Amino acid sequence: DARRQRRLLLVIVCVALLLDNMLYMVIVPIIPDYIAAMRGGGAAAPAAGGNESGGSSGNRSRLFPRYPAATGNEDVQIGVLFASKAILQLLVNPLSGTFIDRVGYDVPLLIGLAVMFLSTATFAFAENYATLFAARSLQGLGSAFADTAGIAMIADRYGEEPARSRALGTALAFISFGSLAAPPFGGVLYEFAGKRVPFLVLACVCLLDGLLLLVLVPPCVSGARANMPVGTPIHRLMADPYIAVVAGALTTCNIPLAFLEPTIANWMKESMGATEWEMGLTWLPAFFPHVLGVYVTVRLAAKYPHLQWFYGALGMAIIGASSCVVPACRNFGQVVIPLCGICFGIALVDTALLPTLAFLVDVRHVSVYGSIYAIADISYSVAYALGPIVAGQIVHTMGFVQLNLGMGLANVLYAPVLLFLKNVCQMKPSHSERNILLEEAPKGLYDTIKMEERKG
Repeated sequence: DARRQRRLLLVIVCVALLLDNMLYMVIVPIIPDYIAAMRGGGAAAPAAGGNESGGSSGNRSRLFPRYPAATGNEDVQIGVLFASKAILQLLVNPLSGTFIDRVGYDVPLLIGLAVMFLSTATFAFAENYATLFAARSLQGLGSAFADTAGIAMIADRYGEEPARSRALGTALAFISFGSLAAPPFGGVLYEFAGKRVPFLVLACVCLLDGLLLLVLVPPCVSGARANMPVGTPIHRLMADPYIAVVAGALTTCNIPLAFLEPTIANWMKESMGATEWEMGLTWLPAFFPHVLGVYVTVRLAAKYPHLQWFYGALGMAIIGASSCVVPACRNFGQVVIPLCGICFGIALVDTALLPTLAFLVDVRHVSVYGSIYAIADISYSVAYALGPIVAGQIVHTMGFVQLNLGMGLANVLYAPVLLFLKNVCQMKPSHSERNILLEEAPKGLYDTIKMEERKG
């Protein structure tokens, strides 16, 4: 039945998002050995069960992985490698959103899973930097289709509230878990089973997820496109001021996370003498407040749906305050608290504003969601494309304190902008513009004839 099918589709989409974010972060503990082996000045990746020559410190770094510290040309190589996925995703998303609007959600999701499988397999057998770069960029191509189509499919299948907010919140929880669980997962398997095993495991799960999608919704016989109206072009959606406000909020709230991930480990080592395990586990406690933020926002949105803008503004205020507190921390226990605050705030913003995007499309445009969630993906990609490249340069030229104060101030100043959404969020749920036009009384002879034919 339809309800069971959409639940299975939610599982498929959540697994796809989990895989994408695990692949995004699983290379963190493995990249240093790759780079060292390429330049010939360090140990190559160990075989199954083997250890590298770096001693216990190197082992701890893999078991509790973090963004690698590098110098000189390696810094640039690692930064570009990490950013290449988001950069290509940023470039492809306008095309993928339009493609999804025209062909439906299942085919692009299947394409995205196939490309992600190819990217993961390429990572497993990569032997040089060029292959790593190609695999990372290929992942961005797959994400532009899989992530956008998956989120759009959820918004389409869960068209009513609060089910839509609950389903999108579940997807966000899987995204968070994938990002936070991937480095320990990759580090442990890399240490005890070899460099290829983490990628091969992810590739197998990706393959199974794609096969399940094929069984559940065969693209050639689904007929989904036949029942879809023509979507609003992405450039018109970008010009909508309400959508622009939401997109700006999604970018701004994710900048602290994107900029702190590649910089906070080195700062902790220099300012508080943090150990390897402390740097590796810095973000792990933040998973729990993120899930809590998703849960709280979903429950509040079910009771007070007209306050979605307020939940987003509150989240941005929490992110801003937490970012400003980070440089004042002096030990591991202290720094975990503001990081938990950042992730809690991001959960509030994302969980409140992602359903708002679908609502805006429903009331102001046509209820087709490929392009609108391509815009959301572009918003995330802007932050994560700049983070690995720009954050280190800002810390080097201006300092870690100034970086955090700037990010915090940007979030605090943007929070009042969400007041612009107050009237939109208070509107009663309506149909798409296309359906509204069909429900209006006929205004002329031609319209009257068409209306009579439709009734007949």
